[in-house]
Amino acid sequence: MSSSDIFIGETIGTAILILLGGGVCAAVTLKASKARNAGWLAITFGWGFAVLTAVYTSAPLSGAHLNPAVTLALAIKDNDWSNVATYWGGQVLGAMIGAALVWVAYYGQFQAHLTDKEIVGGPGAQETATKAVEAQETGAGPVLGVFSTGPEIRNAVQNLATEIIGTIVLVLAVLTQGLNDNGNGLGILGALITALVVVSIGLSLGGPTGYAINPARDLGPRIVHALLPLPNKGGSDWGYAWIPVVGPLIGAAIAAGIYKVAFV
Repeated sequence: MSSSDIFIGETIGTAILILLGGGVCAAVTLKASKARNAGWLAITFGWGFAVLTAVYTSAPLSGAHLNPAVTLALAIKDNDWSNVATYWGGQVLGAMIGAALVWVAYYGQFQAHLTDKEIVGGPGAQETATKAVEAQETGAGPVLGVFSTGPEIRNAVQNLATEIIGTIVLVLAVLTQGLNDNGNGLGILGALITALVVVSIGLSLGGPTGYAINPARDLGPRIVHALLPLPNKGGSDWGYAWIPVVGPLIGAAIAAGIYKVAFV
């Protein structure tokens, strides 16, 4: 795989991943969406199918890492760091493109949601109206959850541990069952296995933090949230942003170490 193929493949694949994954979050969150309040099952399966679609699309070009944590684990496994920066660059760019496309697809819903007094409060809001949970959290705006993750209980140690544990599960599944014949990305069957693992992680471990388990998935859309001209969007919660970046990278390094000790 050439550097250009890797960059293009990761950009396209990660854009699809975030478009469909962020899209299900928008569908469930935004007030004027037909899927409003569809719930956590819809989100977890939506992300699983997003992984499946993105991997099958980008695998022929880049091996479909789509996640800096997976790239880091493969670099440790093979002791080959030559393309890590290329993978990471494509992944972050793709995540930003995907998040921007979610905004385009749900533009009217974002406008309606963020000008609704029951969501954002302000003059004219009903005294008994229940605002979005995010609007009551320090540093987070009412639609940040469409773009990035956030904890239900803010405890940096617990939140970091949750992201590390979830990523260890993901990366071990990729390294032991998901790789293609060349060992440099996900294979055809591995894509399905990985998608199901993502659903499992979401159902079992996603409750505390929203299971980023992917630094690009959280960082790229968070940047887009900060840049988009959304009315009453609130903060991007940069005080929390390091956890879904650092946690998955630590988890990936631990998983790669476990793999080299136990499976090689």
